Amino acid sequence: MSVTVDLPVPGRALAVGAHPDDIEFGAGATLAKWAAAGCRLLHVVCTDGSKGTWDPSTDTVALVEVRQAEQRAASLALGGSGDVEFLGWIDGELENVTSARAQLVAAIRRFRPDVVLGHDPWKRYRLHPDHRHAGFLTVDAVVAARDPHFFRDIGPAPHRPGTLLLFEADEPDHVERVDGFADRKIGALLAHRSQWRSTMGIDDGDEDQTARFADRVIAELVAHAALAPSTVTHGEAFKAITDV
Repeated sequence: MSVTVDLPVPGRALAVGAHPDDIEFGAGATLAKWAAAGCRLLHVVCTDGSKGTWDPSTDTVALVEVRQAEQRAASLALGGSGDVEFLGWIDGELENVTSARAQLVAAIRRFRPDVVLGHDPWKRYRLHPDHRHAGFLTVDAVVAARDPHFFRDIGPAPHRPGTLLLFEADEPDHVERVDGFADRKIGALLAHRSQWRSTMGIDDGDEDQTARFADRVIAELVAHAALAPSTVTHGEAFKAITDV
């Protein structure tokens, strides 16, 4: 399979994640690289993150507010403006239905991104339903946002992005070089403090566990870089769809 390297820096990039922190895991270093070169970023988070804890006594209403604040902080850590839209679906109950698609179509038409990023819905053996649904929601919304006969009551005018990049890709064929941006990705992930224990294996204040988590992130960037045909130290891999 032929693997391409590096899109031209987009003027605007819209990234869609099922939950707070998914975008940073999937494309954080790429977004940081683009932001440093002047790209405007918009994060769209599909669910409220209310089930993102192992503690059965957690106040989930309060957790939603915490996770929204963490997501905005992560956007800032990547060099963005903290611009995040929350679609508000209950964690674990996201579906690719017309009402959800309309929300995302509105965001695409309003923000008018050159590149849209999201979960690969065709990744095999994926367990979490929110990731599958968010992936299909993203793909379907890109199609609907470009066509004047879909969602005629949703303005502004239809918009066709130039590229769709799918992270967590089943068959990656594109690598973004992110040398020098690993620390930005790690910093954005660590902004999701509520997820330290459950997702990152970090006990509060444990520097050794934090360092091991950072090492795992860097190891993945190295593994993705190895897919590129040219010398790349750190990379993020995607399935690139350019015939949008």
